[in-house]
Amino acid sequence: MARIAGVNIPTNKRVVISLTYIHGIGPAKAREICEKCNISHESRVQDLTDQEVIGIREVIDRDHVVEGDLRREFAMNIKRLMDLGCYRGIRHRKGLPVRGQRTHTNARSRKGPARPIAGKKKA
Repeated sequence: MARIAGVNIPTNKRVVISLTYIHGIGPAKAREICEKCNISHESRVQDLTDQEVIGIREVIDRDHVVEGDLRREFAMNIKRLMDLGCYRGIRHRKGLPVRGQRTHTNARSRKGPARPIAGKKKA
């Protein structure tokens, strides 16, 4: 099992698919990385040589923000909005939808499970 950017990528899948298991790398970036390292899109992770794996690691470290750094950057952006007290920051703080969705109905994934209201009649 190859370990790239702190993630164990699956060995029996194609390289392009396996690279998408790394947070911050999607299909397009995975293809771009393979082209930079001169790796065929059809080759499997188990068939890679150690030199090719090292090449992939170096390209990712040099050109892309992935995993912990990317998660930290996202968290800092949200924290900055919350500290500013802007509308989006307040919505994050309250655990409500941030991008203008309705909350009268729906929004359960953001608000959590529905809580019953005492004394409300079922009509």
